Amino acid sequence: MINQVTLVGRLTRDPELNKTSEGTPVAHITLAVTRHFRSQNGEIEADFVQCTLWRRAAENTSQYCRKGSVVGITGRLQTRNYDNKEGKRVYVTEVIAETVRFLSSKPHSETAPAPTPEPKREEIAIG
Repeated sequence: MINQVTLVGRLTRDPELNKTSEGTPVAHITLAVTRHFRSQNGEIEADFVQCTLWRRAAENTSQYCRKGSVVGITGRLQTRNYDNKEGKRVYVTEVIAETVRFLSSKPHSETAPAPTPEPKREEIAIG
């Protein structure tokens, strides 16, 4: 059986890094992935896919990516369930990331500042 997913999309919010009780880094993100066709109204629609990142991928993504960053993810599709506060069973389908690629260029504020030119020195002729 094959369970492989490849997505390229934009982060819908800044990633938040958490740690499990054992100290393993984990981040949950949502990717907005545009569809390759238009709706009947002529609009381009997007799917919002929940992804879970573990360990180094979680740390790096939370450090270097922000809302709107374009990332590529390969991983596997997984379904889990839990009982919410009301006792109702909730099913979650998500992508468990195996690799993450950062596809956006660095935001302007994160690039090294351009060197400032030295002030011009005026020569004054004496006598």
